[in-house]
Amino acid sequence: MPDILHRIATKTTTADDVLPALTTIDGLASWWTTDTEGDASVDGVIKFRFIPGGFDMRVLEIKPDRVRWEVAEGPEEWMGTTITFDLKQDGEHTVVLFSHEGWKEPVEFMNHCSTKWASYLLSLKDYVETGKGSPSPDDVQISNWH
Repeated sequence: MPDILHRIATKTTTADDVLPALTTIDGLASWWTTDTEGDASVDGVIKFRFIPGGFDMRVLEIKPDRVRWEVAEGPEEWMGTTITFDLKQDGEHTVVLFSHEGWKEPVEFMNHCSTKWASYLLSLKDYVETGKGSPSPDDVQISNWH
């Protein structure tokens, strides 16, 4: 199965500086989409909405070095996939290893999602480092699907 994989490094002293951006509704809304609501605790469901639609994520795991979700509702191509943020310290940077795993096949929508994930991870980096991200609807528009 094909996967989407990305890596960023934020200039922070510990992974604890990144974790709230991945584990709180306010944090997620500050870099991914402002239309975020739900329960961000383990077994909770977070609802993310965007201009063309949205999806729901069930929180599977929250650890100091890992946040993991599974798609509970959303586009057909996303059903059965999981999203993981692995965090590790490397000097004065926190490295975020991102994966969106379990795609059934590499369809055109996967290309789109890979680019969008990259732009949102840069938004996460900006948010963690400066306090200001570029969440939807103020994100970079990359296609005619918006």
